[in-house]
Amino acid sequence: MDQAGRSRARRESTAVIEVHKLVKSFGGFRAVDGASLTVAEGSITGLIGPNGAGKTTLFNVVAGVLEPTEGRVTMDDEDVTGLPPHTLFHKGLVRTFQIAREFSTMTVRENLMMVPGGQSGETLWRAWFDRGRIAREERALASKADEVMDFLTLTHLADEKAGNISGGQKKLVELGRAMMADAKTVFLDEVGASVNRTLLRTIGDAISRLNRERGYTFCLIEHDMEFISRLCDPVTVMAEGRVLASGPPAEIMRDEAVIEAYLGTGSKHRKGTPS
Repeated sequence: MDQAGRSRARRESTAVIEVHKLVKSFGGFRAVDGASLTVAEGSITGLIGPNGAGKTTLFNVVAGVLEPTEGRVTMDDEDVTGLPPHTLFHKGLVRTFQIAREFSTMTVRENLMMVPGGQSGETLWRAWFDRGRIAREERALASKADEVMDFLTLTHLADEKAGNISGGQKKLVELGRAMMADAKTVFLDEVGASVNRTLLRTIGDAISRLNRERGYTFCLIEHDMEFISRLCDPVTVMAEGRVLASGPPAEIMRDEAVIEAYLGTGSKHRKGTPS
């Protein structure tokens, strides 16, 4: 299937996340002002816009970090507006942050093994009287963590303290945590922030493979337009808390309103400009 065909298929697929006329106010300031957004199943949806556009606030509302002032969020047609992050996590929604939130004194492998909930070792009775079951679970978790690290090319860092690895490697660990949780939908906030170009390519390849090979759905905020253009379809643009445009990346990059929002250099500014 060609690029146009893939774009069409994604637009016609089932919506995993739908944001309906979302408003988030802080005092008299509307950080999100009536924004609507659809994240289709199996897509890698990009969310772009100038600083202060409301992108991260929208992410925080969708992921349950903030409650909306108005509007509604649905996940697989279920109203999940205002549900807390841990409830959404168990429904398959994982949200990462611009600054990685690793357990810095634990190893990379231990960071991954910490993710799945409901482990027997969390129960005092079983910790005392059912150690065989706990040992079996830990072996299974270690095996899964090793598979995740191999997928993300992190095996060489398995026993390194997570606080000692680079920012880009921490972003890969966050992807690994999503894999350990068997996430269905992953919201990534500025995955490329403070990451060198080599690691950014590695992260991009991992996102693409998780989407293509394992059916993960992604929605990501990013300022690197080359990264967005390579990975994302569709791309949604926000400005001043509102959705400005949405569509295939090539179309978005030519949109006059998008150019104006980012650069203030649309055609109305270019008219009469010396060539």
